[in-house]
Amino acid sequence: MDLFTFENLFTLLMLILLQAVLGFDNLLYVSLESKRVPPKDQANVRRLGIGLAVFLRIAMLFALVSLIQYVQEPLFSWHWQDVSHASFNLHSIIVLVGGAFIVYTATKEVMHMMVLEDEQHSETEFKSVGTVIFAIVVMNAVFSIDSILSAMALTDVFAVMATAIVIGGLLMIFLADHVADFLQRNRMYEVLGLFILFVVGIMLITEGAHLAHLSIFDEPIQAMTKTTFYFVIAVLVLTDVVQSRYQKKLQAQRQKIAKRLEQSAKGN
Repeated sequence: MDLFTFENLFTLLMLILLQAVLGFDNLLYVSLESKRVPPKDQANVRRLGIGLAVFLRIAMLFALVSLIQYVQEPLFSWHWQDVSHASFNLHSIIVLVGGAFIVYTATKEVMHMMVLEDEQHSETEFKSVGTVIFAIVVMNAVFSIDSILSAMALTDVFAVMATAIVIGGLLMIFLADHVADFLQRNRMYEVLGLFILFVVGIMLITEGAHLAHLSIFDEPIQAMTKTTFYFVIAVLVLTDVVQSRYQKKLQAQRQKIAKRLEQSAKGN
């Protein structure tokens, strides 16, 4: 019954909004990753992957509530005089590895797009459903660490945090198909999505390095703030919109010139 106090309901609303904001990059990853399986399985992969990830998030929440001090304790460190020093804990390692994997995935997909292949050949490169679901669940765990720690900073009521995670997961399941359908209908935005995913990976790498107090040549690595992240995303989206409209304008001008030349040739 503690869940239904005004304070807890207000906190629940804030956590749901937090899950929605922090879940954008996760949702984009799910939509792009699901394309690695045959089209008939993609919707089920998104739903099952997110559903399993929600259960994993709740399990992680319970574990972090019980073992938060161990996650933050240093595991190993190095100190190279005048070169680099760092102190890594489990939290920083998970975030660093997750960010590096996302950068690798986005880079590989962008390079793959630059290679012209026929549709028949690309169909043979589909991954198994289990492999893609596993990737979605694992990466969801990486993405969820910040949202779980943020939730723990706002409240210590487990029921409030768990409810926010479940509602956030249901929203992701509802939106995943819409995002995937949009990318399917507008293939040009798939490239934009991959570059956004690349920026997400950079953000996680800088955050993991910051958590590890990593410095290179006595210059500490600072984490990319959420404000900077969303500013970069806004610039990328605006650039893509302007470029798309400019391309359409050029195409229309070419068509007009071609039509005038054709009419001129007929007149002669």
